[in-house]
Amino acid sequence: MEHRFSLWVAACVLCAAPLAAVEVDGLAATVGGVSILRSDVIAAMHRAGAAPSEYESYRNRLVDRQLILAAAAAAKVTMQEWVVDNRVKEIVDRFFQGDRNKLIASLAENRTTYADFRRRTKDDLIVGAMRWNVVDKMVTATPAEMRAEYEAHPDRYGEPGTVDVSVILLKPEQAALKSAVSDELKTNSFADVALKWSADSHAAQGGAWTNVVPAAVFKPAICGELAKMPVGTLSKWVDLDGWSFLLRKDAERPARKRTFAEAYADIERHVKESNGKKAYAAWLERLKADTYIRIY
Repeated sequence: MEHRFSLWVAACVLCAAPLAAVEVDGLAATVGGVSILRSDVIAAMHRAGAAPSEYESYRNRLVDRQLILAAAAAAKVTMQEWVVDNRVKEIVDRFFQGDRNKLIASLAENRTTYADFRRRTKDDLIVGAMRWNVVDKMVTATPAEMRAEYEAHPDRYGEPGTVDVSVILLKPEQAALKSAVSDELKTNSFADVALKWSADSHAAQGGAWTNVVPAAVFKPAICGELAKMPVGTLSKWVDLDGWSFLLRKDAERPARKRTFAEAYADIERHVKESNGKKAYAAWLERLKADTYIRIY
């Protein structure tokens, strides 16, 4: 719930992307006895910086939101004001350096009053609480489901191959030193030469990058060079944007599939996420079946 709320806050108070002109007069939908205006949908899209093509999606989200708020009201679920105050304070502290005036200014830029913002914050807390109580806390992952997930998605539970690589990096103004550095490597250790000359962030460690996924830390050209190097070999100088790289592949570990036990937490998370989405959709369908909804 915290993650979903944080994303909503960012969209609500930090985004002010312009939206192309869309007709905003009239009704977008009615949910029970509550009307959702086109302007409500456009405002939600504006806060999120959404494209006009997403109008239908945002209208449906507001319909779902109203269904949940109506269910909360019927169940006499509310949110204490001090909880709302604490959430507002969290927003101010997290996104506005503790300065409430900055929040007010941001809301003004988006043509939103503080009262409306606080009301949406309260409603969001209620929606989150309802989803947690009705759906999320009930979601489970059975052993059979987890085993089926593991077998169906082997790539999802693999570990990428990693390498140990040593790097010497010369700045553009050091390009003339490439030959001298290569000569020094004939009589000195790679680590000593890296410590002396390299501008790489790991120079103090002798240029050593240990157990890294190349694509996660190096540019594609460097990854390509590493891929074709046998372990224990030294590359030629690789020049990128004026910078010069010299690489030594020290070790290589192939990609592998984690065992069920090793991947247990990730498998459980994926199964619960999948089951949670299904349960949430089913819950909304039940709410819709008991509510008059008209889309305009």
